Amino acid sequence: MNLKEKKVLVTGAGGFIGSHLTEELVQIGASVRAFVHYNSRNDWGLLEFLPDNVKNEIDVFSGEIQDSIVVRKAVKDIDVVFHLAALIGIPYSYIAPESYINTNIKGTLNVMQACLEGGIEKVVHTSTSEVYGTAKYVPIDEKHPLQGQSPYSASKIGADKIAESYHLSFDLPVATIRPFNTFGPRQSARAVIPTVISQALSSGVIELGSLTPVRDLTYVKDTVNGFIKVAESPKSIGEVINTGNSKGITIGDITEKIISLTGIPDLKISCNEKRIRPEKSEVMELICDNSKAQKLLGWEPKHSLEEGLRETISWIKEHQRIYKPGLYNV
Repeated sequence: MNLKEKKVLVTGAGGFIGSHLTEELVQIGASVRAFVHYNSRNDWGLLEFLPDNVKNEIDVFSGEIQDSIVVRKAVKDIDVVFHLAALIGIPYSYIAPESYINTNIKGTLNVMQACLEGGIEKVVHTSTSEVYGTAKYVPIDEKHPLQGQSPYSASKIGADKIAESYHLSFDLPVATIRPFNTFGPRQSARAVIPTVISQALSSGVIELGSLTPVRDLTYVKDTVNGFIKVAESPKSIGEVINTGNSKGITIGDITEKIISLTGIPDLKISCNEKRIRPEKSEVMELICDNSKAQKLLGWEPKHSLEEGLRETISWIKEHQRIYKPGLYNV
């Protein structure tokens, strides 16, 4: 499938990955409808940071993913759906687990049903590496057991299974992409890399939780390329496909690397108890086996960690006003 001139819907378009995906889809010639969470301010989330020539090409649709009537309206006359709308912050899922069930599971149900009724050509559902929990083995392939180590990960497991059921029960052409940790410009401070960068640029101390968890970090442009390849390939239907670098790095080491790249002297790292997740809930090691993505899609990451970090640091320097480094973002 060639996405050029296809009518495409992106749910969660106002989010971090969603905004980058929306931008890339416009640039390759797709006709894009961007589903953003309704608010009375006409605030389009991170789409606001797109260049005007890109924003002018987007059909922005404001609504609530939990409302099945609204979702049906969003899907009307669409060819391809990228479903990214979700609550994603793990710490907040400890506080508001019901919101995660309603948004991530019921929202996914609404999208799948609307796509089924609308005769959609392809649905790309977004999972997360968090569904694997702490690794039983590494690198983690798609056959790894699923573990609900937080309400967030449990809600995403539920959403993944809803998507799977619509393929198996109704032959809906669904493919599930399972990105490992993605980073880049526009990411919020609920993620570790913007947290470190924004604190480094504003104070002499970087407050973090545990420094020992290992993460597999992928630059957002590579993740977006994975979404597009999943949509375009007929081989992805009915499949779950990991996207990641297949390289692990501890939170402590990534922090040291960021400190080095900022060039700011005498920065100190401090442990803040508020930022430490419950012991049994913390996922200690996530390293991706991306061999399936390479084999089925011809996908592999093109950007180095350092290249991505430099671009992210540069963007945050230009947009420091949107970050509140003195506050802990749950």
